[in-house]
Amino acid sequence: MKLFKSFLPIVLLFAGTQTLSAQFKLAPLPYAYNALEPAIDKQTMEIHYTKHHQAYVTNLNAAIKGTAAEGKTLAQILAVASTYPAAIRNNAGGHYNHSLFWQIMAPKPKPASPEFLKEIDANFGTMEKFKAAFADSAAKRFGSGWAWLIVQNGKLKITTTPNQDNPLMDAVAEKGRPILALDVWEHAYYLKYQNKRADYITAWWTVVNWPEVERRYNEVVKK
Repeated sequence: MKLFKSFLPIVLLFAGTQTLSAQFKLAPLPYAYNALEPAIDKQTMEIHYTKHHQAYVTNLNAAIKGTAAEGKTLAQILAVASTYPAAIRNNAGGHYNHSLFWQIMAPKPKPASPEFLKEIDANFGTMEKFKAAFADSAAKRFGSGWAWLIVQNGKLKITTTPNQDNPLMDAVAEKGRPILALDVWEHAYYLKYQNKRADYITAWWTVVNWPEVERRYNEVVKK
């Protein structure tokens, strides 16, 4: 017992060092697991965040060790994602995508401002037309992937990507700065909606954090 106690501080110190040395970390969720109900249920949110997103972070840290990606920012990795092994590309994408996804949702969010609605109208006609086009793209994304609203050459555009790819990656068809993201992997909705992806998309609109979407838009266009 004395021997165990003498080694315990060393073990704890080593464990703490390993945690601190991880290049990428899972940021705190900005709301409680049940905060987005009924759109997103507590169990789905908890599993999605603590299991799926955490796995991308853990696997990314493991994948970059000893490679050219070690020490680089997430943005730097994504910009040349095609030059890295699949484990780095997939997990870097998964980490970025989910980090954005949590931020652009909020419980009881405020509506889009009149200023941002003007931008939506200028690019899509009306907010209703934008939502219909975005929902259609998300619903038709074959298999697993993401739907995005991006800023491309100063204009707003809807696009989708497979798997954990995103518009910041060098090899995707439509590049741009993402300001809105929707996860259409089955793990994001299957516990509550089963195969009814369209119902999930409809419910998701009620938790879109429009002030955050607008902030990200302004960050791009006002540079």
